Amino acid sequence: QVQLVESGGGLVQPGGSLRLSCAASGRTFSSYHMGWFRQAPGKSRTFVAAVSRGSSTTRYADSVKGRFTISRDNAKNTVYLQMSSLKPEDTAVYYCAADRGSYNVASTLNLYDYWGQGTQVTVSS
Repeated sequence: QVQLVESGGGLVQPGGSLRLSCAASGRTFSSYHMGWFRQAPGKSRTFVAAVSRGSSTTRYADSVKGRFTISRDNAKNTVYLQMSSLKPEDTAVYYCAADRGSYNVASTLNLYDYWGQGTQVTVSS
């Protein structure tokens, strides 16, 4: 089992940047694919980005390609989401998640086994 704690959210102006972090407990972090999802008010949770166990593969939602970068540091049990050129429509609670069993990096929410509590990102002037 793994516990996930997100940090780094906040209020940022349009066009600005933020870096989210997700710290994982346990000694098996490198055995999980890791993903970021987000949920805007009144909307369902959607896929943002994912990174494979060894960082060889990344995957992004079309809406964030070229603006967001996911990375991980297995030595620190941490996954990051660098967000740039932020837009008001990026406003949401951002969640990190761990996928234990998939062969490939997944964008499907229900394939992820463990979730953090989320961190709020608000993009507004």
